Amino acid sequence: MSELLDLPRRILEDLDGAVVGKRELKRLLLIGMLAGGHVLIEGPPGTGKTTTARAFCQALGGVFKRIQFTPDMLPSDVTGFYLYRTDGDSRFIEGPVFANVVLADELNRTTPRTQAALLESMAEGQVTIEGVTHTLPRPMMVIGSQMPYGGPGTYPLTTVQADRFLLHGWSGMPSVEEEREIVGAIDRIERNIVNPVVGPQAILDLRREVAMVHVSPLIVQYILSLLEVIRAHDAVAEPVSPRVGIALFKASRAAAYLDGRDFVLPDDVKALFTSVVYHRLVLKPESEADGRTREDVVRATLEAAVVPRGQEFEG
Repeated sequence: MSELLDLPRRILEDLDGAVVGKRELKRLLLIGMLAGGHVLIEGPPGTGKTTTARAFCQALGGVFKRIQFTPDMLPSDVTGFYLYRTDGDSRFIEGPVFANVVLADELNRTTPRTQAALLESMAEGQVTIEGVTHTLPRPMMVIGSQMPYGGPGTYPLTTVQADRFLLHGWSGMPSVEEEREIVGAIDRIERNIVNPVVGPQAILDLRREVAMVHVSPLIVQYILSLLEVIRAHDAVAEPVSPRVGIALFKASRAAAYLDGRDFVLPDDVKALFTSVVYHRLVLKPESEADGRTREDVVRATLEAAVVPRGQEFEG
């Protein structure tokens, strides 16, 4: 491990000054950044989704853009468009997706058509407009926030859109102690500005180090066992895609790196399984009618899959 490992700790320290509590969500955002993926934050209004995401985006440095999604937005409002002049010439106007960190705020308040404008950029780091492909800055990370599933005035994310997010985090109500701290220090919190801790090149360097974390064949087999169990669950309507296994692999390496290890443990995989698979699960209507939830399916999967024990996981 190198001196770069100190950077995530400094990001957390800065975030603690801007956001009270939510340590698990902050760690999840760090894991997403280190793993080279995107993170979806879900929760009711007023629970700090936007505040946490914005502060994290600012700490990452580079070019930061925020998109406030609304029902009347068009795909070109996200990706950009060509501006044509009367003489026939044109120039490309970049959309807010051309950034190192994009905060897609209240993503499920816009239509699936506009949501889909993010697909190519999240998966391939580019956008194609009128047949011309434009490369986005590197790195490029999307942090999405959304109202709870099925809330009023929302358009549920499509399976394809949800699958583009590496991790899902929940932003719930604060504890009594946290709310007391928020109310008592609201002036300081609202004035707090998070200074960039890293920049684009440092993020790329961190990701290269994470990619060197060892994942033993036993860990890979455990990941595949989890996929096999959840796909066979009788409440699941659509089998989860191979991206779930890839996401677990990458996120587990990032979690190990944050903990100062150069190898992954089964507990890393187990701890992240809910965050990786929750937003991708589609249940059968009859299962939902019977009161079965995605939490039930995840819990049953973790209990059924055999966890490798007493083995060497170091490379």
